[in-house]
This record gives sequence, C-alpha cells and structure tokens, in this order.
Amino acid sequence: MKKNSPPKYELKQIYSRWKKEKFDKAMSNLPFEQDKFTTISGKKIKELYTPADLDGFDYSKELGFPGEYPFTRGIHPSMYRGRLWTMRQFSGFGTAEDTNSRYKYLLANGQTGLSVAFHLPTLMGIDSDHPLAEGEIGKCGVAIDSLADMEILFDGIPLDKISTSMTINPPAAVLWAMYIAVAEKQGVSPKIISGTIQNDILKEYIAQKTFVFPPGPSMKLIVDTFEYGSQEVPRWNTISISGYHIREAGSTAVQELAFTLRDGIEYVEWAVRRGLDIDEFVPRLSFFFNAHNDFFEEIAKFRAARKIWAEVMKERFKAKDPRSWWLRFHTQTSGVSLMAQQPYNNVVRVALQAMTAVLGGTQSLHTNSLDETYALPSEEAVTIALRTQQIIAHESGVINSADPLGGSYFVEALTAQMEKEAKDYIKKIDDMGGMVKAIELGFPQREIADSAYWYQKAVERKEKIIVGVNAFEMEHSPIPTLKIEDQVARQQLERLKRVKQTRNNTEVKAKLIDLKKAAEDNQNLMPFLLKCVRAYATLGEVMDALKEVYGEYKEPITY
Repeated sequence: MKKNSPPKYELKQIYSRWKKEKFDKAMSNLPFEQDKFTTISGKKIKELYTPADLDGFDYSKELGFPGEYPFTRGIHPSMYRGRLWTMRQFSGFGTAEDTNSRYKYLLANGQTGLSVAFHLPTLMGIDSDHPLAEGEIGKCGVAIDSLADMEILFDGIPLDKISTSMTINPPAAVLWAMYIAVAEKQGVSPKIISGTIQNDILKEYIAQKTFVFPPGPSMKLIVDTFEYGSQEVPRWNTISISGYHIREAGSTAVQELAFTLRDGIEYVEWAVRRGLDIDEFVPRLSFFFNAHNDFFEEIAKFRAARKIWAEVMKERFKAKDPRSWWLRFHTQTSGVSLMAQQPYNNVVRVALQAMTAVLGGTQSLHTNSLDETYALPSEEAVTIALRTQQIIAHESGVINSADPLGGSYFVEALTAQMEKEAKDYIKKIDDMGGMVKAIELGFPQREIADSAYWYQKAVERKEKIIVGVNAFEMEHSPIPTLKIEDQVARQQLERLKRVKQTRNNTEVKAKLIDLKKAAEDNQNLMPFLLKCVRAYATLGEVMDALKEVYGEYKEPITY
C-alpha cells in the first residue's frame, strides 16, 4: 500500500468526517430524501464508495484476469479485442417468406447471427389450423407448422456459416429437429451447424407460461437434447437458460440472477442423474439475461453471474474442464422498459441497456426496436436497433479493454452484494428440494409478484420516474408500424393443407406411432423426432402424440 493511502480503519474515519462535514451539509438544504437513491430493484445505494467498502477484497479470488477462474472479468482473455459479440436481432413475422426476406436484409446490413421469433401457436406447440390459432397466425412471430416452412425460412441462408438462435421452449426439440433436417437438405452436417435452442421450461412455469407438458416429462425432453447434442450436434447450445422473462415478469435483478442460475443447477442435476458426463454436456449450456435500465446494477449482475456459475460448476459439481466453468450468455435489452409514450425515447433506453451488456461481457446481443410497444419492428426501427450495437462496437471505445469498470469501488461492492444475495436465494431453493419443488410450492412466482407490485407502486408514487410516463409528459405524433395483413393467415393455411395432402400420410402415421412408443419406453426421443419431421409430420401432430403419453400441465392457483 502506498504511503499516501490510509489504512482502511483510518479511511472509515475520514469518510465519516467527510460525510458529516461536507456531504450532509451540502444536502441539508436540498429537497431530496436519501431513501430515494436506490437501484431500479430497490437496493439502497450509498452516496460514495471507497476502498473501505471492499474490506477483505482479494483480487485473485474475487476478480482474477479475463479468461481465468473465477471469470468475473470475462470468459475470454482478449474479450472484444479478439472477437466482437454476435449481433443477433430477434426477428420473425408473418409467413416464412416474410421472415426470410427480413433475415437477408439484416445480414446484408451487418447482423452476424440469426434469432427466430415464432408466433404464439408455434410457441404453444399447435398448428396454424388449430381453432386456438385463429387470429394469431404470423402476428407476433413467424408461423412454422412443418419442415416445409422451415425450408423456406432458411432458403438461401448457408447454415454452415450462420449461427441461429431459436426462442422456443415446450416444442424446442421438435423445432431443433426441423432445423437439423433443413441443414441436411442443404448438405450441411449436423456436426458443424451452430446455434441455440432456448429449451428452458423452468422459466415458463415461473414467468412466461407457454408450457405444455408437466415438469417431469418436460425435463426429460430437455435432457434428451443435452444427450443427443453432445454426441451428434457438438457445436449447438442445447439450452439457453433464461432470466430474461423472469425479469420481464417483474423480478428484481437479484431474483433474475438467482432464479436463472438455480434453474441451470436443476438442469445439470437432472442430466447427471441420467448418467451424462458433466464435462460432455455442460460446455454447451448457455444463458440469456435481461439488460434493464439501472446501468451499474446490470453490469454487477452480469459479473456476479459468471463468478457464481464458475464456483458452482467447479466446487458443487466437480467439473474438470474449464469450459464447463464458463457462463456464456446472450443479452436482450428490456422489452418491458419500452414505453408507448414518446416512443423515440426508447432509442436512448436501448442504447444505455446495450452498453451495460457490453460492459458486462455478453457473448451476443439483441437490441429492441423503438416501436415494439405498438407492433413487431418495422424495417427502419430494426435498422436503428442494429446500428445502436454497431456504434457501440466501432465508435464508443468500450471494446478496447476487458472489463473496463473492474476495480471500481462501487461496481465491485455492488457485484459482491449481488453475489451474496443471489447465493442466499439459491440456498433457500436448495433447502426446498430444488427448483422443480420450489415452482410447485409457488415460491419464485410469489417473489416475482411481490417485486412487480413494489415497483408499480413506486412508479405510481413517483418514487421511480419514467420519462414521458409519470414525468415530463407531452403529446407525440403517431409513428409508422408494421401491420400483418389477413392474407398471411390464408397463405399459411393453404400451405399447411397442401403439405398434408402431398406427403406420404401412411409414413407419417407410422413415424408418429414409433414416437409415441419411444416416449412410453422412456427412450431418447431426438432420433424419432427427426424421422417424424423428415416425413413432414406437423408440429401439432408431433406434440399431440406426446400429449397422449405425457399429458398436459395445468398450473396450480397460487396466492
């Protein structure tokens, strides 16, 4: 320690004097209540942070270096000097043709990876001709009913060169099988395709609610993808364990962090019970976080996530491969933070949120569009969102140094606090018997509901200001939005009807019977799903066959 740096006990005394003589005096005549200075999650923030807030801080244990355990500062030694994050805009609307055109536009404008948004019927595992699909076809994502749609979706897009993320959960294994089949038709081996299926059912029970099967069969299907992927599709991330939807449902940053990591622990436990080698499948697990408005809280969350996961994998699960210790994550800016009032303010919100993801060390990033409170993004709006990432990457200078906020007294203290509180939640869920049991008890659901209620009341009391909503209101002109025409539904239903008429229906029936038998016999279903989709069995037909074996989940009422 340098001679001009006082010991920490002296620093605390100096800090107390400064606060009393300088800070408190300066604030005494100002109309500010000190309790208002909190993070967006309600975490109280001190007026100043010093080395005294890092008492006992061990650099090598708490931080280390990028690319070295515990990876607080990043999983790669060179971070963005070696490779930028993947710019992966979440896109999908109308028919497969419509979305294919949008993909080609985005790739031509500098996007470096694809991310598929499916319409609600696909998310729920039903076909476009199902009665419940009426009015929803192509409205909030792309309609995919069979391999025929998937072939069109990726027409002219080389799957050996582009990685694809698919936001799909209960029917994830089926859509993944379709993607593999499309690659095969392009002459691309499953061994070299890369991408991600979200495939995270636990957060569906907690937050997003697009579940189909009960927890047991759902977890079994997920472990099937782990096992099959590690053997046959080794470059694919077979799950994206998602905190995004947990945060969108109203959780705090710590709850998002804790529940997401505990979901990850649950998946690993189920796979280990199957007998899978931890160092064979864990390196292909990925995570998905929300980037919300509170700049420093979000950065601390991302840094704490890496450190906790590394410790869990090394110490709790005894993984030996350092790649199993890595927490690789995608980030999306916060959809729930976008406002219909003064929508161009959303450009600023998204830019700040994207910056937190980059400063936090994300591996890929989606930036939301300014018009998403009204409709799916227009071409102009999605271009601005993509340009936001490109400006951060090429003009801001933040890529020049790994973890540039590392060592900040405030950031390190907040990271340590996030870590402690998240670990407390994880232990509480462990004591309940795991995340499946905690979900059955309604624990994470209640915690999120309480947090969402607290935040809404804070907004209503103007303790939390949303510019243009509860302060600085003004009228704004209408903005142009993307409209999905009714002809989209007609086109999709016509193609689905044509597929069913022209395929070999005897073969389809036989493959579905084989799938059902394999489910009854508790076999890995991926080979059977591939045979079904190659025969052009539809998503709904495949899911209906599995419902006959697994049943459907009915959510219990919680208070």
